[in-house]
Amino acid sequence: MTTMVDVARRAGVSVATVSHVLNDTRPVRPDTRAAVLGAIDELGYTHNTLARSLVTSRTHSIGLAVSAISNPYFTEILQGVEAGALEAGYSLLIADPHDDPEHERKVVQLLHERRVDGMIVAPSAEPAGMIEYLTRRDVRTVFLDRLVGDEHDQVCAENTGPVRQLVEHLADLGHTRIGLVAGLPGLSTTGERIQGYREGLRSRGLPFAPELLAGGNSEAEGAQDATRHLLAAPEPPTAVITANNAMTIGALRALRDRGLQVPRDIALACFDDFSWADLFSPRLTAIAQPSKDIGAAAVRLLLERLEQPDRPPRTLRLPCTFVHRTSCGCPDPGAADAQPSQALQERNRTP
Repeated sequence: MTTMVDVARRAGVSVATVSHVLNDTRPVRPDTRAAVLGAIDELGYTHNTLARSLVTSRTHSIGLAVSAISNPYFTEILQGVEAGALEAGYSLLIADPHDDPEHERKVVQLLHERRVDGMIVAPSAEPAGMIEYLTRRDVRTVFLDRLVGDEHDQVCAENTGPVRQLVEHLADLGHTRIGLVAGLPGLSTTGERIQGYREGLRSRGLPFAPELLAGGNSEAEGAQDATRHLLAAPEPPTAVITANNAMTIGALRALRDRGLQVPRDIALACFDDFSWADLFSPRLTAIAQPSKDIGAAAVRLLLERLEQPDRPPRTLRLPCTFVHRTSCGCPDPGAADAQPSQALQERNRTP
């Protein structure tokens, strides 16, 4: 088994110099560093990270707690976190809190007991117990996707403006009855997207109708029930917005069960784009979140916090992108002779 002594001999330096190169504990001349790294590569030396952690009190690992890792949105966030951590020389320990406050608290404790240097957490709707645990133990933490207060480092996408944009787009197409399938109560994302919905109605002079706002609990089954509820209203919506990608699936199932075709019978737009959204027929008009960028930004914030533990907390909001496709009733941007659907033309002719 190759040791640091072997590396030092091959590179013609001291064992201490090899240690400084591996642990970044002291500046080393570029040519000396290159010689050490060359010897490491030639001999196939593997650094003992456990021994390093005993010396530096750091494990160079990050705990990541996000719910529904199978969700494409969180999968892309995970990719961003992983890329950022790998680039900085950190490994990841990943756990799923299942959006359950009690389980979330246990998951955070287990990650902490693995001696991670810091954590990145997508909090549940009731994160008080988890936050209290982290705060009392002074665990460096960045919250992502869902905000928990200005006293913490956190990163998320813009929510209010993009939903307002969806509402205004549908209103400009002639819709006056626009429904929203909202997310899990208590999440900052849910509140902000409802706010955007109401602002969009107000900006186009449309009244807020409580029967057109239904809660889908941020998951497909709940959204299916919520969409059925909207369709059962005395005056059902002519357009529906879903507030995340899982709920889009539930809404589509409910529309299919009613025999409704999008956008001929009802328009649909969604918050959260996903890689196969343009494979539907019609293709889904959506708000795309910068998921990978959110993950990478969370890593940067955490590393800054580890290096500057006393700096003021920061909240980063990243802009979203309006992806204009055809489920809203607009013509396909890729079709040269595209015309609005007949139903949409009739709707626009309605005084």
